[in-house]
Amino acid sequence: MGNAENTGAKKPAFREKIRPSMGKAENVLATIGNILKIIGSWVYRLHKIILAVPVAVAAALVAQYNFAHLPEMVGINLQSNGQYAQMITREMAVLGPVAVTAACLLLMFCSRRTIYPWLISIFSLALPVLVLVTNTFPG
Repeated sequence: MGNAENTGAKKPAFREKIRPSMGKAENVLATIGNILKIIGSWVYRLHKIILAVPVAVAAALVAQYNFAHLPEMVGINLQSNGQYAQMITREMAVLGPVAVTAACLLLMFCSRRTIYPWLISIFSLALPVLVLVTNTFPG
């Protein structure tokens, strides 16, 4: 019988064949892991800025839209009879919610727990939309 097993010559095992390639792959994966660690540490260091930038941009865009589409005098506190309890200028109606959002972001930068003030700043973006809706479709 001319089998390799019977003649005493053993075939190298699969692990032995790929061992040189595995060493290279381990080095590449270790390098990728180190790069991801560095990126992760920088994201953690800058997470407050990374969270604040989209909120600030959205607040600026909504304020710009409201400034273009709100009437000169804006009513707030819509009552049940369809009248507004108070009238304010367009600038106050636009800059007030922006100031609330900016204050929330400032508190986020001062806070140890970033997520709660950031979520409040997200919800504060609803204020200019609410002002726009109540002045576009009153009563």
